Amino acid sequence: MANKRPKPEEIVTKLRQVEVLTGQGMPRLDAIRQIGVTEQTFYRWKKKYGGMGTDQLKELKRLQKENERLRKAVSDLTLDK
Repeated sequence: MANKRPKPEEIVTKLRQVEVLTGQGMPRLDAIRQIGVTEQTFYRWKKKYGGMGTDQLKELKRLQKENERLRKAVSDLTLDK
């Protein structure tokens, strides 16, 4: 059975947990293991969501939905021509 993918809000929370644990003196690798992800996954998440707050995350989602809607509208118009 496949593992479920964490939601972006959960990813931001896990990234913050690692920051807190490393701030308390725990080595970064141990902190990453404690949140239950691989080192590669952590760095990929950090690249995409690093430094992002929940409000910024919601804005990102909204903009992605708007972008998708606009792309569909443009593709429909080009097909009509």
